[in-house]
Amino acid sequence: MARDVQITFDCADPAALAAFWAETLGYRLQDPPAGFKSWEQALEAMGVPPERRNDASAVIDPEGSGPRLFFQRVPEHKQAKNRVHLDVRAAPGLEGDARMAALEAEAERLVSHGAVRLQRHEPSPPLGAGHILMTDPEGNEFCLD
Repeated sequence: MARDVQITFDCADPAALAAFWAETLGYRLQDPPAGFKSWEQALEAMGVPPERRNDASAVIDPEGSGPRLFFQRVPEHKQAKNRVHLDVRAAPGLEGDARMAALEAEAERLVSHGAVRLQRHEPSPPLGAGHILMTDPEGNEFCLD
């Protein structure tokens, strides 16, 4: 039996990082609990003090097929390269110059939302289709693939 997976990010600003990844993946912020019109209203009702209301955030696939991404505030900053990273499939079905042009366009769009472009890897057939290595606004590596 397959299990659902949630991907968790330790971070300094859960709301900002959730917004970045929602934009990157076409996800949306998770709705507040039933009976509440906003997270602010829900957190107020739960007695969460204002300084703790950005301790966590989550985004979900609006179609329900992708994993939930959960963002939790931690006191320490990222210190080393990720051992696991996301590959964002930004050019499905494309090859060669068309693929790299699509990846470049997506890299430019994500930079405007706070990503940092690190390195372009050119196609190297037969196995290497080419990709662009980037980081999210808090320095977590991901690839546009």
